[in-house]
Amino acid sequence: MGNHAVNLKQVSESRRPAGRVLAVTSGKGGVGKTNVSTNLALCLAAAGKRVLLLDADISLGNLDLVMNIRSKYNISHVLSGYKRLEDIIQSGPEGLRIICGASGLDQLADISDYEQHRLLEHLAGLQDETDVILVDTAAGIASSVVSFCMAADQVLVVTTPEAAAMTDAYGMIKVLVRKGYEGPISVVVNMAQSVAEGKRTYQRLADVAGRFLQANLYYAGTLLKDERLCRAVRARTPVVLAYPKSQITSSFTALAARLGGLQWDKHGQNGFFRRLIRWLS
Repeated sequence: MGNHAVNLKQVSESRRPAGRVLAVTSGKGGVGKTNVSTNLALCLAAAGKRVLLLDADISLGNLDLVMNIRSKYNISHVLSGYKRLEDIIQSGPEGLRIICGASGLDQLADISDYEQHRLLEHLAGLQDETDVILVDTAAGIASSVVSFCMAADQVLVVTTPEAAAMTDAYGMIKVLVRKGYEGPISVVVNMAQSVAEGKRTYQRLADVAGRFLQANLYYAGTLLKDERLCRAVRARTPVVLAYPKSQITSSFTALAARLGGLQWDKHGQNGFFRRLIRWLS
């Protein structure tokens, strides 16, 4: 496996700078992570970025439901050799490209070195022709989730003001920091009653991370509770498309602008999926 990593690094050095990778994660389910990923990806695409949205949930991938896409194939079919990666890419609004997830990603740690090399090389090729790859991870701190976060240029942690969500968000942050994650870790507070509540939630996390982990967290923004978001979810339409002039859409646009303003590339030319080989070995 080590030889594969070396070879892939040599390949990466001969190519154009790879697209930047943002992993959107959370310590627990139910905080709106996939909605954040989807609407953020659409805002970045609307801003002219070439965006690939990857559903990396190993068992409960649901981007196809959120985007109202009929996805007959996913990455598990690529692993089985039944489909090529380019065959499973779905086209979405604003030129967004989407790869739907399933239990297939869970096989990454079990397949042969050759299969890992082949699959991740295909993914690396997509990175080289993309400005931003947004990875919607599974909830929790399973090893596959942590691996995607560790290999990303930036991590966005989604939480809510609820104590349980904050505790689990801090648990994810702690794992990343103790494993030596080098990129910026940002926090977006979802389902807040007010911007002030969102900022207080972020500040509590930032204070604890600074005190016990000696880590800096960035404030990405606050997303308020909004009935229009609930209606959009029921209609299986991203809220930025269903209600383009709403306050929640403005908040997502601001979130995209703020994340785009941070320096992401902490890993040089060594691409995300090539780094992922190392973390999954």
